[in-house]
Amino acid sequence: MLPNTIKKFVTRLFAGARGGPERLSVEKHGIDRRKVSRHAIKVCEVLHQHGYEAYVVGGAVRDLIVGIQPKDFDVATNATPEQIKPLFRRARIIGRRFRLVHVVFGPEIIETSTFRAPSAPGNGHTDEHGRILRDNEYGTHEEDAARRDFTLNALYYDPITEEVIDFHRGVADLQNRVVRMIGDPEQRYREDPVRMLRAVRFASKLSATIEPATLAPIRRLAPLIDHVPASRLFDETLKLLTCGHAMDCLRKLREVGLHQDLLPLLDVVFNVPEGEQFVDLALARTDIRVHTGKPVSPSFLFAALLWKLVYQRWQALVAAGGHPTQTLLEAADSVLDEQARKMAIQRRFIADIREIWFMQARFERVNARAIWRMMDQPRFRAAVDFLQLRAEAREVDSVMAQWWMDLANAGPDDRGPMIEAYQATQRGQKAGAGTRKRRRRRPRRKPDAGHSTVNGAPT
Repeated sequence: MLPNTIKKFVTRLFAGARGGPERLSVEKHGIDRRKVSRHAIKVCEVLHQHGYEAYVVGGAVRDLIVGIQPKDFDVATNATPEQIKPLFRRARIIGRRFRLVHVVFGPEIIETSTFRAPSAPGNGHTDEHGRILRDNEYGTHEEDAARRDFTLNALYYDPITEEVIDFHRGVADLQNRVVRMIGDPEQRYREDPVRMLRAVRFASKLSATIEPATLAPIRRLAPLIDHVPASRLFDETLKLLTCGHAMDCLRKLREVGLHQDLLPLLDVVFNVPEGEQFVDLALARTDIRVHTGKPVSPSFLFAALLWKLVYQRWQALVAAGGHPTQTLLEAADSVLDEQARKMAIQRRFIADIREIWFMQARFERVNARAIWRMMDQPRFRAAVDFLQLRAEAREVDSVMAQWWMDLANAGPDDRGPMIEAYQATQRGQKAGAGTRKRRRRRPRRKPDAGHSTVNGAPT
């Protein structure tokens, strides 16, 4: 009985590959070899020279076909980690769930994995919900393509022949802008619920639609996200926010019901007055940085995403008579504690987020010593950028925000005079707004020469 079940499962996975893979030439796939990492090509060449198959695989191939420069390059091969490692001067075997090799070329790491076989039902490597806990079984090239999630990710580029090997018609889906699951969508989502988030990300990034059968189970299976390790959810959320189409990703998450188990505060953020506008401004800036190849700070991203919740609670606490600085800390901690229940934001990011928020209460100080101390803080520039964002959202005075930006950009010799001039201006404004004409005190009369006083009384 069990062998028949396994046979049916594997047959269903391979259903899309019955005719064998397509081998597409440069004219059909359009990949410019010059845009492929020379280190990834080097890994493939070395493995070929030692008699192994090796291909650039997955997201890099997908992005190259649609004209996006990949962030990183992975290689898949039929060589095992133990066979790969000795071939390269700097290589290390990593991983528990599945062992792979990191081949290091200076700052670039080429992740090199062995072809994997699909995990068959009933092998004891899944939890009660069907999520795969161990995936460490090697397989053939065809099996490796079958176990990948979407057709547009099951693509293999051979830099030697410059062909793309396509088992599941993924190039056609890319050209038609369709996100399609390989195999049975419900089964594949149960194996790894993060695939639901990836479907949303690919649809947003590629301006694509999710194929109806691939989309159908998502809302019903969304609670499975609860069983994914929080650290992995954080990584996947970061990918969503840095894919270059962040706001579209968030809206799609809400449409399919995934946000409740990933970013439960998202509904609240969008329901806070001007909350959606603030997030939209922040993520639009992030998208620009992504498209221009600039780095993106996770701390800044999450600080912006959650700020309106913090701001709303902060203002309520201040209105109730709380101290501005202390109440800001209380509001920040309450929001971060709520979010931590769903997603493990790393401690170093939480520390940076709190510092960015905490400085917002200090920007209106005009004390020179306080200003100099703020400039020594490591997150000073990020906090100033955040202040600019708040000014753009009309939350704070834009002139004040621009002064802080000018100060951050000024050289060491210019900062002292700027601070003195700023303080003088602020003092002048306060004096002009809050002074009244003082009544001159009449001079005391001197006692007559012929009189004397004792305890203030004439004698």
